Amino acid sequence: MAESSMPTRRAFLGAVLAASTIALHLPVEAAAPPTIEIIALSHWPVQNALKPVRDFLTSLGAKVKVIELDAESAAGEKRIGSLGQKGHIPILLVINGNDQFKRQDGTLVLFKDFPAKADNPLGINGSWTVADFEAAVNAAIGDAAK
Repeated sequence: MAESSMPTRRAFLGAVLAASTIALHLPVEAAAPPTIEIIALSHWPVQNALKPVRDFLTSLGAKVKVIELDAESAAGEKRIGSLGQKGHIPILLVINGNDQFKRQDGTLVLFKDFPAKADNPLGINGSWTVADFEAAVNAAIGDAAK
């Protein structure tokens, strides 16, 4: 009896070994990169203020997915409204559906209007800086890698 069960055990162990080898070679699905939305007016001061943001995003390559919307287009106005924002908004940056970011010191910034101290002609400065935006994007990239 022991002899007749030997091929069955070998077949079973061989099947387990083969299955585990295949499982080890299956591709691991990569996490989707964070989606960054730039919703902005097409006017020169706005585009000038966004240059450091775009340069940073370009440097990240495929680590992020960037979507740009004209804030004055129907799609841009609809997206701004869907985030609970109203009025004349020159810039709204959204990271994975969120336009806010909590700094390490616990303060909350909203990626709305021009960056702080942007020297824009209208004085519509927000509370955020390009460094805040970079930190938020880097945090989103880190979360996507988990």
